[in-house]
Amino acid sequence: MLIYNITYQVDDEIHDHFLVWMKECLIPEVEQKGVLKSPRICRVLSHRDEGSCYSLQWEVENSTVLHRWHLEQGMHLNEELGKIFKQKVVGFPTLMEVVE
Repeated sequence: MLIYNITYQVDDEIHDHFLVWMKECLIPEVEQKGVLKSPRICRVLSHRDEGSCYSLQWEVENSTVLHRWHLEQGMHLNEELGKIFKQKVVGFPTLMEVVE
């Protein structure tokens, strides 16, 4: 199993709006496809320069499945994020492997 993590740097002025959007729009839309599972939102405490930093984590079966999801849904969601929040939210992905 892999963890697909997106870390977001969020301007303080839109902080509350961003969290509502993630919880009420982004996560439900991603869950409809059933590819990414078990979403978890975490506040990143180690980086507090300007704004807030959040990590959104998903479980995914493998990198092939993730790549297909990204082409089918992920790119569209990234565009939507940019349209809504412009440069006030910046996200970067990380793919991690669970070590048991």
